[in-house]
Amino acid sequence: MASLFAFMHHIAAFALFAALVVELILIREVLTVRTARRLQIADMVFGIAAGVLLVVGFLRVYYFEKGATYYFHTWTFIAKLTLFVLVGLASIVPTLEFLRWRKAVKQGQAPSLSPERVRTLRAIIHVELVGVVLIILMAALMAKGVGLML
Repeated sequence: MASLFAFMHHIAAFALFAALVVELILIREVLTVRTARRLQIADMVFGIAAGVLLVVGFLRVYYFEKGATYYFHTWTFIAKLTLFVLVGLASIVPTLEFLRWRKAVKQGQAPSLSPERVRTLRAIIHVELVGVVLIILMAALMAKGVGLML
């Protein structure tokens, strides 16, 4: 069972990263109805993957791996969890923007964004991607036992 949850955790992590990359690519294009819909879908995939990652991750911590005491005494795990929360908080801005587009997209209209707003969204998505890369680094260090504070 532990292997199944590890697999689910990894699939969710890859889906989350892929969704962010898709968002970054799409936000660089001219904003059309089609592009806006794809951004909304990518953001939904990101949100679902983040939720699965969090739930499955905590199930692994508490039931399928070394136990909560071990993980919460490892600075790399704490850093990984903190980065996850920070990426989640950063993702609120693009998500709210994409949600604001729903009415226009349903009416077949492309959302209107200033170049400054597009730059802001791109910058946030870049920050999210850097955060995810750092999470992967913390996961690799954690897997090798780095950061244990017992």
